[in-house]
Amino acid sequence: MMRIILAVILLAAAAWSGYWFIGSNAVERGLRDWFATRAAEGWVVSNTDIHTVGFPNRFDTTISDVELADPATGWAWSAPFFQTLALSYKPGHVIAVWPDTQTVATPLQKIDVQSETMRGSVVLADLNDLTLERTTIEFSDVRLSSSAGWTSALAGGQLALRRTPAAVNSYDAAFDAQDLTLPDEATGLFSRSALIGDTVQRLELDATVVFDAPWDRRAIEQQRPQPRRIELRLARARWGELDLKIAGTLDVDLAGLPTGELTVKATNWREMLTLAQAAGMIPEQLGPLVEGGFAQMAKLSGNPNTLDVPLRFDGGRISLGGVLPLGAAPRLILR
Repeated sequence: MMRIILAVILLAAAAWSGYWFIGSNAVERGLRDWFATRAAEGWVVSNTDIHTVGFPNRFDTTISDVELADPATGWAWSAPFFQTLALSYKPGHVIAVWPDTQTVATPLQKIDVQSETMRGSVVLADLNDLTLERTTIEFSDVRLSSSAGWTSALAGGQLALRRTPAAVNSYDAAFDAQDLTLPDEATGLFSRSALIGDTVQRLELDATVVFDAPWDRRAIEQQRPQPRRIELRLARARWGELDLKIAGTLDVDLAGLPTGELTVKATNWREMLTLAQAAGMIPEQLGPLVEGGFAQMAKLSGNPNTLDVPLRFDGGRISLGGVLPLGAAPRLILR
């Protein structure tokens, strides 16, 4: 009897060992094939090693000295390493680990990113297409330094995404960050305000975004999914004594132009208006007219320091309640 039990144990161990080695080789081969395919498409691709450890229960893969650049968009990313950590019996749930230094390049500038912590939990609905089911990315002590001459920092925060249940290409998004230190250009521009400092204490976002395609491997290999509908339950920024809240729904056309309405609720709105004018967001000639209209709306709310106004997006323009034009609407396009 003991011989039978021992034989079963040895057979199971051998089978599991075979599974691990086959699985680890498949992970490495898949990554090498992916890099080779990108290189054949004209990408700049480089790494010095792809290695998987963690026998018997983990697939912990490290890509060393990784560099990726997409000539079609002008975006590039490089890092001394990138890691994916997964249980060997649960390969669809991956922990992604970024190094404490990395570089992101855009067509306009190069940004060096330093962080104490940056890691994410990623759950995939499909291992072939790498379709995203949900992810949570945590970060702390993030510092940005741009070749354009500006610097910024973020004490910490979290970004969470998940596929909206019973919906197509729809994702729920939540973002929460603390202590955003703005670039010197921004704080210098706003330095005359007595209500704010150089740090935004809190940023919050709660939204559902419908895209024209799912977030899967094609989002990197081919083209980023584009937003088609944004249901903004809350976007909030608390900066010194200023408190800004935005909610509403926008539909986005093929050109990236939004249509819909957002409701903006602002505390100490006069100071916000001054900041917006200083930043060039509101033409100087419209300043007195906008302030007068806001003052009347604030009176109707019962608190002269709190403003509750609708911003209407239509025909590529933004207006206050569809009456007072404020300028061109931004194009919401992911490059």
